[in-house]
Amino acid sequence: MSLNLPQRPRRNRKSAALRGFARETHLGPEHFVLPLFLHDKPENEAIGSMPGCFRLSQAGVLREVEAALKEGVTGFDLFPAIAETQKTSDGREAYNPAGLVPQVIRSLKREFPEALVITDVALDPYNSDGHDGLVKDGKILNDETVEILIMQALCHAEAGADVISPSDMMDGRIGAIRGGLDAQGFTDVSILSYCVKYASSFYNPFRDALASSPKFGDKKTYQMDPANVREALRELALDEDEGADIVMVKPALPFLDVLRVVRDSTALPVAAYQVSGEYAMLKAAALNGWLDERRTVMESLLGIRRAGADMIFTYYARQAARWLKEG
Repeated sequence: MSLNLPQRPRRNRKSAALRGFARETHLGPEHFVLPLFLHDKPENEAIGSMPGCFRLSQAGVLREVEAALKEGVTGFDLFPAIAETQKTSDGREAYNPAGLVPQVIRSLKREFPEALVITDVALDPYNSDGHDGLVKDGKILNDETVEILIMQALCHAEAGADVISPSDMMDGRIGAIRGGLDAQGFTDVSILSYCVKYASSFYNPFRDALASSPKFGDKKTYQMDPANVREALRELALDEDEGADIVMVKPALPFLDVLRVVRDSTALPVAAYQVSGEYAMLKAAALNGWLDERRTVMESLLGIRRAGADMIFTYYARQAARWLKEG
């Protein structure tokens, strides 16, 4: 039997060459940002809930960045694991010019000026309460926190950061940080806003890596409700008006619909973060032989890119770059 079909979509799939011509989404190492965990110890330290990831020594960070650059990954986001003795209720270590993050920024820019150095701006690694903002009587303070975030952003800019990335979700912090940077002459320093950051259950391995879990309650009074998408557009409009250069949706895979809406609603570059829980699930399934790691990871990254991400923050950045080169 032969069907009389004027349209046969399979004709465009019959060879690698035709599939290449018809392919709608391109994924390359230039789309990846590699998050790096730092600590002030002489050796790298494995992270149990994130197999293959480490808290890196300062020398380890330089080795990791050098290797990643050779593989085509050019963006790096810094997250510090701070000693408990340095954590205080006012988070003052966040803007210490001799602190871990400024030291690493200066080293990276000295050794690898071509690397794009992105720094996380939030208080949870430095706050003895484990929250992204200052706490008083069990309440996370907004405006008082923003004053600290400005000082943290200036500290990172003075050390040489290329991009400041506020992940705290305090109201008004993008405009305040932009004003603070501009007033001190850092008009070329970009702001990548965690514009749409959900109060997600997918962050736990990250909090293990930094020992930064909240000491009480949760983060639902400042991070977004996973049930909401219209709220994302409100946050996007505010951050655009306040001077964001890039906006982010976090997490990525559970919120691809939100990522698509944000992409269709802005002319700014859009980032998405394939967070620690997404990484841990893929890694665990691969280690147990339940999934083909390479194929599943690449499919997940392609899905994030297809949904509209210009930049993908992923712990798989180096492996994915190698896999792409291998074809």
